[in-house]
Amino acid sequence: MAKADVDSRALTIGGIEIAPGQTRSLNLPLAMLYTHAPVEMPVHVINGRRAGHRLFITAALHGDELNGIEIIRRLLNTRMMKRLRGCLVAVPIVNVFGVLNQSRYLPDRRDLNRCFPGTEKGSLAARVADLLMSEIVSQCTHGIDIHTGALHRNNLPQIRAAMDDPVTATLATAFGTPVVLNSNLRDGSLRQAAAELGIPTLLYESGEALRFDETCIRVGVQGILNVMRTLEMLPPAKRSRGVKEPVVIRSSTWVRAPIGGIVRTHIRLGEQVETEQQLATISDPFGNTETQVTSPGQGIIIGRSNLPLVNEGEALFHVARFRRKSDARQVTEAVGELEVIDSLLPPMESEIR
Repeated sequence: MAKADVDSRALTIGGIEIAPGQTRSLNLPLAMLYTHAPVEMPVHVINGRRAGHRLFITAALHGDELNGIEIIRRLLNTRMMKRLRGCLVAVPIVNVFGVLNQSRYLPDRRDLNRCFPGTEKGSLAARVADLLMSEIVSQCTHGIDIHTGALHRNNLPQIRAAMDDPVTATLATAFGTPVVLNSNLRDGSLRQAAAELGIPTLLYESGEALRFDETCIRVGVQGILNVMRTLEMLPPAKRSRGVKEPVVIRSSTWVRAPIGGIVRTHIRLGEQVETEQQLATISDPFGNTETQVTSPGQGIIIGRSNLPLVNEGEALFHVARFRRKSDARQVTEAVGELEVIDSLLPPMESEIR
């Protein structure tokens, strides 16, 4: 693994030292509001007594993506954190301004996840990005960034990662989602900035903006625990069902609305589709004209719009394309297991201290 020989020496964040064996919650100053009230980024650090990797976990880079906040809360309260080797640095709310306003963006309408690595004297977004990179990311060896679908869009639990990197591919496989999307690094993203520092980073996508989704949350918690076990930051599970090999997707397509109108969707998230299969019908409010939306190829729906109103050209369905029919069957089976999540994952209460 990258930076494998990291020890558990004291970690300093925001001028505060967290020694081996210590747990500390702290706040990094961001800016002042109009009212002169300070805005601060919350950070929680668990520094294990024994040497190991340093893993950062971030959530709410987009202020309306809330699943990650709950994932981090549950993760920090699992019993096994007492047996941590190495260091866990959790930032449940990166874009504090966005969360306060229930908005994806910062007050100046910038997308924080297009502003990395940032600069100390740049825009507000650039300053937040620079603070996260200098105080958190640059001191870690690995990372997991948690996201959801955008407003009115729902994503199937999935990992996005640069699968050509062996370390990243190992961790992506270990996480345990039905699909892994081989995703190129996007300019200005946290994942790209971390990669430039040699820090393998996964992006976990699941659920919808401004909503908690219990299945997505539980898959996220378990996935992070799986990654931490792979990094030997946690002891192996006593009773393991094993992590099934995910299907790696190397191409996907957004199906867009050919016209504007009222949408009636005929397909569910996670459902397998065939070429030219009908996905939705778009009509005018009176039903006098109807247009069919069909799949461009064989695959599975990994993202979809939940809003029954659409303008021409808007994205309706995200279709992951398969090379083999066996891949489609494998993902369909994994999605079926997600639908009976209580049998797939151990009861969460058994993990909470």
